[in-house]
Amino acid sequence: MSLLRQPILVLARSTKVKELISTLPVSSGVVASYVPGETTEAAVRATADLVADGLAVTLDFLGEDTTDQAQADRTVAAYVELLEQLSTRGLGRRAEVSVKLSAIGQALPTRDGVTGQAVALAGARTICLAARNAGTSVTLDMEDHTTTDRTLEILRELRKDFPETGAVLQAALLRTEDDCRALAHEGSRVRLCKGAYLEPADVAHQERAEIDKAYVRCLKILLAGQGYPMIATHDPRMVQIASSLASRYGRAQGTYEFQMLYGIRPAEQRRLAAAGETMRVYVPYGAEWYGYLMRRMAEKPGNVSLFLRSLVRKK
Repeated sequence: MSLLRQPILVLARSTKVKELISTLPVSSGVVASYVPGETTEAAVRATADLVADGLAVTLDFLGEDTTDQAQADRTVAAYVELLEQLSTRGLGRRAEVSVKLSAIGQALPTRDGVTGQAVALAGARTICLAARNAGTSVTLDMEDHTTTDRTLEILRELRKDFPETGAVLQAALLRTEDDCRALAHEGSRVRLCKGAYLEPADVAHQERAEIDKAYVRCLKILLAGQGYPMIATHDPRMVQIASSLASRYGRAQGTYEFQMLYGIRPAEQRRLAAAGETMRVYVPYGAEWYGYLMRRMAEKPGNVSLFLRSLVRKK
């Protein structure tokens, strides 16, 4: 599967391929299955439908690795508009937002003494304030390992004024168990995922079995802690293990949650919600949908098989 990475990345940069795929009837349906649309209205409509089904939502305005200040500003403005719309529709209690710091300026070069880190922090503050006004919160998405320390630094700064801000940790990274211990405190919200990025062996587990074991170790730390774990996985084994661990540590439903991507195993999402679990759906939207889908596959080509299987059996 690793041989697919470079071809997928090449396709991700092709406007012609995007246009072809998006205009084919089957492909258009495929895109709509995983990204509800490009506009705020489409995202809010999808959110309302999911909430009506008893699901919670986190929304991601697509885009990352921004190297243009104007684009970073537009991304911040898009989140503010989204949060205003969620508030107007009364969806703030069940829908939060997820933000990639590279999308709001973290990767910008230093200009006039202002670093990209400072730009991202300022943008994140604006989004956090809009979220609070809408009655909801923000989770900072985690990107590749080179940004982990800088992301956690911004998290610490944001939590001084917005303690409800959530973090994401990736079990594949060797450091993550220590990060889980540091963040498993009261009031802390932590989304635990396996990690979709292809990372070097000196910083990350390489074998699927080792990543799975690390995920379980991290689950134990978070569920035994005082924070609010957000268990992001589509793996049926991990869902079962997480449920067993929650029972072992005396966790009542509502003191943790499950998270899955929009369009992946929707029947399982509804099953968990019907069983009384908090089940949050990660909903990406925006004009950068094509790059989103292709990069997710390139970062971990094993996602290709998950993607294709889910087209055949939506459960």
